[in-house]
Amino acid sequence: MNEIYLGLMSGTSLDAVDAVAVLCNKNGAIQLLGTHSLALPEQLRAEILTLTQPNNNEIERLGAVDNKLGKLFAECANQLLNKLVLSAADIKAIGSHGQTIRHRPYAKTPFTLQITDPNMIAEKTGITVVADFRRRDVAAGGQGAPLVPAFHEAILRTNEKNRVVLNLGGMANITILPADDNQAVYGYDTGPANVLMDAWCQKNLQQAYDKNGAWAASGKVNNNLLMEMLAHPFFAKTPPKSTGREDFHVDWLTKFLDCGYTDVLAEDVQATLLALTAQSIADAVIQTDFKTGELWLCGGGAYNQALWQLLAKKLPHFSLHTTEEIGIAPCWIEASAFAWLAKQTLQGLSGNLPAVTGAAGKRILGGIFQA
Repeated sequence: MNEIYLGLMSGTSLDAVDAVAVLCNKNGAIQLLGTHSLALPEQLRAEILTLTQPNNNEIERLGAVDNKLGKLFAECANQLLNKLVLSAADIKAIGSHGQTIRHRPYAKTPFTLQITDPNMIAEKTGITVVADFRRRDVAAGGQGAPLVPAFHEAILRTNEKNRVVLNLGGMANITILPADDNQAVYGYDTGPANVLMDAWCQKNLQQAYDKNGAWAASGKVNNNLLMEMLAHPFFAKTPPKSTGREDFHVDWLTKFLDCGYTDVLAEDVQATLLALTAQSIADAVIQTDFKTGELWLCGGGAYNQALWQLLAKKLPHFSLHTTEEIGIAPCWIEASAFAWLAKQTLQGLSGNLPAVTGAAGKRILGGIFQA
């Protein structure tokens, strides 16, 4: 049976809530029917950022932000339905990733926490919601992330060519899709993608992001600063591994700049951050041992031309593509993945890849909040 699912996503970039409607055909094919984006109010964005680091009165503030985000996600979903002239009765379920405010897979007691009240979304839309996808994987000994690689496998794996899917959100993660069916799919976070570049751009230019990487392209890489940043313990960890704003944030960058790099020009810092993203990704792709292959870019960073060019230079044996070629624009892949994950959950199918997250086995992810 063909069914329509909605996917709702707000990532580490904290720019907007993204909503998609996807048609899941009985043969497993995915068709994107429509998209919508709703900007995060600046005050709410600031409240979320505060919650990503230890602070005072966290439980009280978390409860309020959880409620506000639930209403915003529901509003975004309802606006998408209006745009597509669909009703709640036309939708099988909503898959909501929620907003990550703390991700501690390496803590003595590992945990991950995504808020955005799914009860509120169900109440305000009249649609069943599947949410809280990560914590079942953590309960099974996994990292809880990345989860999108299972979707990458479903839509992009082929026996004809080795492929690496590169998701460029606030953080970067790769999914390795061997052409040989006997080889397992795996993947992991490689480090920061847009999170540091966006924060530095906002701080210096009062712009949310560096369009096409033009500002970074105007600067020069400071190799000493780059080497110091690449010495972060996360880069030396062996997969499975995942990261977030807890590791890479503007205060982490500022500590470097205050200790010996105060004279570095702002555009040179941006160029160095771009190089950090590109180098950490290239190092990970090279470790796949694929002699040749395809690199498929998705996420907002896929539109950064300076990053595209640097990756092409560092990975000359890979042809670069975007998911636009398969009918889903790069910026809508993650939201589409959570629509698909909702389908997996309702059908009693696993949504994680143990080789990616490190979980003890495949698990049905998420809680179901009935309309």
